[in-house]
Amino acid sequence: MKRRTFLLAGSALLLLPACSRKPQTGPVPIRWDRETCARCGMAISDRHYAAEIRGGPAGERTRVWKFDDIGCALLWLDEQPWKADPRVEIWVTDMETGQWLDARKAGFVTGQHSPMGYGLGARANPPPGALDLAAARRHVLAVEKGEHRHRGHMPMEAH
Repeated sequence: MKRRTFLLAGSALLLLPACSRKPQTGPVPIRWDRETCARCGMAISDRHYAAEIRGGPAGERTRVWKFDDIGCALLWLDEQPWKADPRVEIWVTDMETGQWLDARKAGFVTGQHSPMGYGLGARANPPPGALDLAAARRHVLAVEKGEHRHRGHMPMEAH
């Protein structure tokens, strides 16, 4: 009986690392209203505008940072020394369905009431004239510099 118990316990220990490993690609679930944006610290509440960045320094396992607005995610990523690493993934929620989308494949529409006022909403099937990720980044930078004013955006000092 002791040998059997030992074998079962040993087998369980071998399985634990495989079960407890987090995936190294893709988005992860957000605990809505309980997790905060990695850049601005606000609660992540709106399932239609959330974003995640998976990445990290070369040679380390990737990890995920969560954001309440694609604007926060893009500005935060610009500050990371590993921003150009090919392992970096950017995920956004579809503004209509709340489903995760690869931000590099999504289209972004302007004029939205996003949580931090960058005014972008991601769509899997964007309408003509939607922005790609590079144009969305330029839009966010322009909003941050005060060059763009759009519906729902207030200067940071007014918050």
